[in-house]
Amino acid sequence: MDQPSGYVVSGSENLVCRLKKALYELKQSPRAWFDKFNSILFKYDFLHAMSDHLVFSRLSTGGVIVLIVYVDDIIISGSDSVGIADLKAYLNRQFHTKDLVLFNIFL
Repeated sequence: MDQPSGYVVSGSENLVCRLKKALYELKQSPRAWFDKFNSILFKYDFLHAMSDHLVFSRLSTGGVIVLIVYVDDIIISGSDSVGIADLKAYLNRQFHTKDLVLFNIFL
């Protein structure tokens, strides 16, 4: 762990700040989570949909994969079943995820 840039105290480089609030209690936490999620998807060659920044897509030789973010749920669909399985494994390495497999209703 490192001290935040701009707050490094000479002679105390080994000390760090103790957080009094968890990230989820801050107003900025949804934005911080989405920025991280967004950068991880871009590394996996996903692109934003032009109409909605919560919809991502990726074309591959096996087909297309569409990923939709809704609050704290992610819906993954498409015609590339191998690519979808690889994406789930990739996201599981980046975040703690739970695969609920199939869903019956989507609004």
